[in-house]
Amino acid sequence: MSISPPATRDPGIRVREVSENRGHPVLGALSPSRAGDFLQCPLLYRFRTIDRLPERPGLAAFRGTLVHEVLDRLFDLEPQARDLAAATALTEPALADLLAAEPEAAFALEEDAAWPGPVPEVSEDSRTAVLAQARALLEAYFVMEDPSQVVPEQREQLVEVVLEDEFVLRGYVDRLDSTAAGLRVVDYKTGRSPGPMWEQSAMFQLRFYALIVHRATGRLPHRLQLLYLGNGEVLTYHPDAEDLDRFERKLRALWTAITRAADRSDWRPNQSKKCQWCSHQALCPAFGGTPPPLPGQPDSGSSLTVVQ
Repeated sequence: MSISPPATRDPGIRVREVSENRGHPVLGALSPSRAGDFLQCPLLYRFRTIDRLPERPGLAAFRGTLVHEVLDRLFDLEPQARDLAAATALTEPALADLLAAEPEAAFALEEDAAWPGPVPEVSEDSRTAVLAQARALLEAYFVMEDPSQVVPEQREQLVEVVLEDEFVLRGYVDRLDSTAAGLRVVDYKTGRSPGPMWEQSAMFQLRFYALIVHRATGRLPHRLQLLYLGNGEVLTYHPDAEDLDRFERKLRALWTAITRAADRSDWRPNQSKKCQWCSHQALCPAFGGTPPPLPGQPDSGSSLTVVQ
């Protein structure tokens, strides 16, 4: 079980720590997003985890990445310098660095460009629009929190724990803060807070973070928060050890279901309202498509096999 040391920033984008522990040779590690994929739709999990099918970069996700990058850079400054003017000044260089580091992100800004295809040139209008959107979200952030009073222990950190052989939980935490009450875990969300139908999904993510931080550091977080900059709402979770034990049992059952699906090559689609945003409808049997053959997989050394 481990938490990476603080990452150092070279000029440009912070490079995230990459784990040396691959986890399961076929399925890798379990993260909040991959767990959410399987719970939403096992076929989506397969497309993203096993097939690793490319997906067009989306504007909302890119806008979120930009705001995360600006907030990370803001905490490189001395506390007294962390104000809205400083954050606003960071947006343009952060945008330039993101586009230089990931040229295909241009497809997120130029939504009319054919994808896949040649990387489009990002127009000045597109740059201006996404910068204005990011700055509006940063204004909302400063209403919700005073960063000059925050004492981060870690930022944009890889946290992982090995629960058993080949079963690894992994996540990236936006911030781990020291507070008078104890350890606080903070994750930024640039969308709006979820309605009742989706709130359980958000609480799942909070419990996941609480568990891996607790198991990796031996410290039970006092509080976990999702800051929804889209509407200024905060979702808060105060974990206790018994609740995290129950959640760990839930994750073990989920992992058993995932490995069983892989063992049987049984990746069924699960239709829901979220299908309208899926990039893979053309390959989904629920929409008349046919999934590609499963790629060849290494021998896991266990009963699990994935056949072509």
